[in-house]
Amino acid sequence: MASDPATVFDVYECDVLVAGSGCSGMSAAITAKHGGLDVVIVEKEPRFGGTTARSGGWLWVPGTSLAKAWGIHESPDQARTYLRHEAGNSFDAARVDAFLTAGPEAIDFFTTQTAVRFDMPLTFPDYDAEAPGGTQGGRSMVARPFDGRELGDNINDIGAPLPELTVFGIMLGSGKDIIHFMRATKSLTSAIYVAKRLSKHLKDVLSHGRGMTLTNGNALAGRLAKSAFDLKIPLWLSSPVRELIVENGHVRGAIIERGGKRVRVIARRGVVLACGGFPHDVERRKAMFPHAPTGREHYSPGPTGNTGDGLRLAESAGGRVEDSLPNAAAWVPVSVTHRKDGSKGVMPHFIDRAKPGVIAVLRDGTRFANEGNSYHAFVQEMMRATKPGDEMAAWLVCDHRALRQYGLGAVPPFPMPIGHYLNSGYLIKGATLDELANNAGFDVGAFATTVAQFNAGAVNGHDPAFGKGSRAYNRYQGDAQHGPNPCVAPIETGPFYAIKMVIGDLGTYAGIKTDAHARALDSNGEVITGLYAAGNDMASIMGGNYPGAGITLGPALTFGYIAGRHLAGKPVAA
Repeated sequence: MASDPATVFDVYECDVLVAGSGCSGMSAAITAKHGGLDVVIVEKEPRFGGTTARSGGWLWVPGTSLAKAWGIHESPDQARTYLRHEAGNSFDAARVDAFLTAGPEAIDFFTTQTAVRFDMPLTFPDYDAEAPGGTQGGRSMVARPFDGRELGDNINDIGAPLPELTVFGIMLGSGKDIIHFMRATKSLTSAIYVAKRLSKHLKDVLSHGRGMTLTNGNALAGRLAKSAFDLKIPLWLSSPVRELIVENGHVRGAIIERGGKRVRVIARRGVVLACGGFPHDVERRKAMFPHAPTGREHYSPGPTGNTGDGLRLAESAGGRVEDSLPNAAAWVPVSVTHRKDGSKGVMPHFIDRAKPGVIAVLRDGTRFANEGNSYHAFVQEMMRATKPGDEMAAWLVCDHRALRQYGLGAVPPFPMPIGHYLNSGYLIKGATLDELANNAGFDVGAFATTVAQFNAGAVNGHDPAFGKGSRAYNRYQGDAQHGPNPCVAPIETGPFYAIKMVIGDLGTYAGIKTDAHARALDSNGEVITGLYAAGNDMASIMGGNYPGAGITLGPALTFGYIAGRHLAGKPVAA
């Protein structure tokens, strides 16, 4: 696609142009630079990090050195069996094999050659750990906390975490951070830990204007950025790709809008599309999301700039978007928050659903799923259970004891105040179960029956209707100190509360069709020379399912690495 020369004010030449500064884009850029190539990263948004900076920072990669350090040794066949089970008819053997081969290699490369570091808990079960090939641990890892001061002035340009996932502006790291903050009023050890964490944060705010302990996805984005800056890779912010330069079917570069001008970037080896998928592309959502008939009945916590640019760019060069997956995105139940500045936010419900004393009901007042299952599986059950014509929504319900002990959605546990959430209507309250049902707008009689039936088994830790707490992942997200079932307790101590949940995503699955080297393919399955895709711009290898924590970032890092190696003439054996 040729551009009007009159609109091009500058020319920039490099070996590789990477569009997007999230995990996959940074991975491709760093790997290509290590391979001796001249690389530039362009980012549409004024801050770098993309969806990665807002994420939990978990990666799912089987067979790594981190797992082996725990004594966990598995063959690629075990993970392949699991992925084949999870992906079903959408299983892509060639790309799965490439992932399983290159994934451990990519982790070793980044942890030995860059500033990236990970921590892996001994036990973090796959979401369907009981399935063939599933495991109780050794596949999910999280970015190690990172001192933001190592970024220098660039710390001001990193994407911010979701406010709903912070406490006093503190990003709570997965694991001990969350545990200590939830136990701060019950344990002296936890109280001391929290006091030190708050004190350090306050000191950082006074000295630097913000907290400097980056955790979760912010830590991963920070570590990748530090690695890129160390390699002197240029990162152009507020520089969207407007079109690809295509000559004789080959992608030769792109037209970038930067500083009010258009720059013709010639990329001698190729262009990597890592623009974050299409969670905010209303038209593509309308076409692919069954719960969003107008494209607007969807609430994504991803950056608003992720509007499907990469997919449209690939299509303009002859690329194809995978549209046959059973799920076009990684679903997550979310609630719409009302921030104190008047804006609205999106709160993902990751772990609260699994806690004892919490259930989910539809508007008709009935339960429909095991609340402790993965967010993706939970939303699929919500979709199946919603009656035709009804809004696809569900309500999380708990009693006063559970709310103050665990919190619910954006509502924090005791001793934090909850008045704002009640006043804004985010948290619905009722002195009795009937009053709660009336206030929330679901069937009073059916709801009373639902709670009575649940409580009958819950007093002994049982959930005969849906088996909450019967699976490894349920129990991992429950309360280990509550027995006999860490996920089940009666709902009996008023007042009672509810929060409305709707459907959101953690990234889109329906992306550009690629081969095992991350090269984009045309409608005939032929490689489009010079065009690569990674991250959420690449069609997911998970077949529309969500097998474990980190199944977006694990492949993102890996296929960015695969693309970078291939561009440098050092392809990973597929």
